[in-house]
Amino acid sequence: MSHAKALYQWDQRVASYFAELPAARRAWLALVSYGLVLAQSALLNTVVLRLAVALGVTFNAVRQRVRKLYQPRCGAEGHDLSFDPTACFGPLLRWASAGFTDRRLALAIDPTNLGDRFTILTVSVVFRCCAVPVAWQVQKGGAKGSWNGHWQRLLGLLRQALGDGWQVLVLSDRGLESKELFAAIGALGWHPLMRVKKAGHFRPEGWHKGWPLHRFSPRRGARWRGRGVAWPTGSRLSCTLLACWEGDHEEPWLVLTDLAPAEATAWWYAWRGWIEQGFRDLKSDGWKLSRTRMAEPERVARWWAAAALATLWALEAGAQALRLEVPATRTHQGATQAVASLFALGRAVLADQLGRRVVRRLRHLDQPRWPSDTTSNDPLCEQQWIAQHQAVPL
Repeated sequence: MSHAKALYQWDQRVASYFAELPAARRAWLALVSYGLVLAQSALLNTVVLRLAVALGVTFNAVRQRVRKLYQPRCGAEGHDLSFDPTACFGPLLRWASAGFTDRRLALAIDPTNLGDRFTILTVSVVFRCCAVPVAWQVQKGGAKGSWNGHWQRLLGLLRQALGDGWQVLVLSDRGLESKELFAAIGALGWHPLMRVKKAGHFRPEGWHKGWPLHRFSPRRGARWRGRGVAWPTGSRLSCTLLACWEGDHEEPWLVLTDLAPAEATAWWYAWRGWIEQGFRDLKSDGWKLSRTRMAEPERVARWWAAAALATLWALEAGAQALRLEVPATRTHQGATQAVASLFALGRAVLADQLGRRVVRRLRHLDQPRWPSDTTSNDPLCEQQWIAQHQAVPL
């Protein structure tokens, strides 16, 4: 099979999920994502060179084809005809979650930087120590202003694309906590798991005073969860506090959510770290986007769409290799731990397949197993609490 035939097969699969995109934009996404996997890199000239060799055409012919939708364009009357990457958000989300049969989904939100040139606000589907970007906003590095409006817009677009009937967690780290964002996530019918700084205060229901958050999990192994009011002397957010300090962490997790205490566990928050691994896959260990020389946020946003699609493709290939128990996934016979991340494994599998000019039909990502929490709270009583802490300066 030729690379042209393999690319056509990939283009057909992309078209099945991006049917609402104009044909030219779908073809561009398929071409560039195919080139990323083929080149094992997202650097423009590397992708173009690898595609030119594979397709047997000149370097400039491929470069012109790739740049056609990568660059901004205007119509005869000055209308912007550029490829709008927000049109990819819904298809990426639906594709990434297509195999999640129990309709539960964890999204992580976090900014990442490309040097000091760009800050990319990213929403990702987290999956088995990896992450697939499904919505993003690219800004110039050091841009001033609140990010809450951007997060609300990105999550709103995803909510519209996903539809009803899903339980969705939105995981965020310290620095993004705010009553406004918490309420906006809840208004979508989704559930925030928002980690907050330990310097804040929380007042449990029935208590008369708020106490520093870190005192609800003051030592390793301590845990507590309950309803109350966060920041009781400030913005006053009614919520559930999930506090726990696992043995290998330097400090406790202090997480706010709108779920009832019996319906939530701080263990779900562990998945937020997977978006950081996803950034490494995009920027350094994987597609090497940190080395891009792009200068305009709009171009980065378009290129990010192709990188997101290539990432999803790699994760599907890695998951299938694990499912089929490919020997290369283990150090030795009988080993239970894989030798590489799902992303790295998938890239290697796809590199082999494309080297043989084959594009295999892959299964969707399987629904990840949600951990349950059967541990009990450390008992808290306000009178005992006051007796224990009254001599401790606040």
